[in-house]
Amino acid sequence: MVEKIEHLEMCGITKRFPGVISNNKVNIHIKAGEVLAILGENGAGKTTLMNVLYGLYQPEAGRIVLNGKPISINSPSEAIALGIGMVHQHFMLVPTLTVCENVILGLSKSFLVDLKTAAQRIRQITDTYGLAINPYAFVWQLSVGEQQRVEIIKALYRGANLLILDEPTAVLTPQESKELIQLLRNMAAQGNSIILISHKLHEVMALSDRVTVLRDGEVCADVLTRESSQEALAQLMVGRKMAPCKREGKFSPGKTVLELQNVFAHGDKGTEALADVCLNLKEGEILGIAGVSGNGQKELAEVIAGLRKVNSGNITLNGKVSTKMSPARIIQQGLGYIPEDRLHVGSIPSFSIWENLILKDHHHSPYAKHTLLQNRVIMDHSASLVEKYGVKTPNLQTATGRLSGGNIQRVILAREITRNPVALVAAYPTRGLDIGATEYLHSKLLEARKNGIGVLLISEDLEELLSICDNIAVLYEGKVMKVMPVEETDERILGLLMAGIAEEPA
Repeated sequence: MVEKIEHLEMCGITKRFPGVISNNKVNIHIKAGEVLAILGENGAGKTTLMNVLYGLYQPEAGRIVLNGKPISINSPSEAIALGIGMVHQHFMLVPTLTVCENVILGLSKSFLVDLKTAAQRIRQITDTYGLAINPYAFVWQLSVGEQQRVEIIKALYRGANLLILDEPTAVLTPQESKELIQLLRNMAAQGNSIILISHKLHEVMALSDRVTVLRDGEVCADVLTRESSQEALAQLMVGRKMAPCKREGKFSPGKTVLELQNVFAHGDKGTEALADVCLNLKEGEILGIAGVSGNGQKELAEVIAGLRKVNSGNITLNGKVSTKMSPARIIQQGLGYIPEDRLHVGSIPSFSIWENLILKDHHHSPYAKHTLLQNRVIMDHSASLVEKYGVKTPNLQTATGRLSGGNIQRVILAREITRNPVALVAAYPTRGLDIGATEYLHSKLLEARKNGIGVLLISEDLEELLSICDNIAVLYEGKVMKVMPVEETDERILGLLMAGIAEEPA
């Protein structure tokens, strides 16, 4: 039987990586039934600290005290045995296995597995906490929100009563986020402790009892949530007052740079994902694409970038039909692309920062001469972009996959914008980013608009769309419901359209 965690402390935790002090003498504490939010910008050391608690990393200094006794945690299995579970930002599930098989994976000591008893225990857990998951469903059939519930069930099945969640709503829809907050509240009410790594201030305010703020690897504040505010927490995170970016100046678009005419395309499962889509993007315009996740946004970005076949219809980029062009030709034709998956589609994680920065132009002058890379030119160019775009890295040789999410996004943004595209497709560019990185990215998109680049911004964040877009189109089940000037819409109107309601009910 796992001992109940009544009180846990991390005292003076220091963790270093080559060239970086990720945690510097960090102190945190949590008691049973409490929800503690660890808040901070990307790269502040939040995930590293929790990886120390979960046994994935060993600290150079400091100690962990559980229920008054000093302990050492040398592996995740030791953490689980102590009642500590962790749900990572990127889920660790096998898509081709069922929920039940994923939950018990690695637990069986023999070849004989009692799936029936395991399924009964899973049902007990789901009934207790209101998780509502079918144990026999295959993981690949589940939504992202349901997959996250499976990760929580995995931790609870192993006896966890302190649950660490790393950016739990980063890939969830607004509705799924609300459901998760309610679920976590229920769990805390039943005596479980929860540590929430987040940068979404409204969720931190809605869920947590206390907030510990990290900045540059050190604790800069520990406050009771009820005694603070979103504005105060934002200032603690970034060390300055925040000035949200907003679209300014009169909207005066130029010529059309990207046009979709009656485009149809299939999704990964062979069903229709885009149905008769017509869109028009002009120079100096930010056109927002709103919609609940899974309504064709991914497929829209991919058909424009040449990564998905168009069944019928035409796409015109910079005056030329690009429908059947290869992705390489589309890049040459003037498309910039910030994909939804920044780690595996937008960059090559094992490549260095400088390699990722010249990924699309490495074979062109001035980076190459007679097929030979011009190292000095490349390094000068890369160093200039790293400085200009504020990428936090030990050096240009660092593998891009070792950077925080916000810094990876800055690398991609630097590469795509400095290529001077005529049109830039940005799919969920601020997803998973902290408030400071989001503000920076918005400023760069507005700068691109000012320089005459047409920006297609795909986002589920209505506040983001309303603050920086000129026009907003709503996608529902692969169809464009309506395209509206931002002055003529609001969150209520967009919400109705996102639900498939074209006309306001009488």
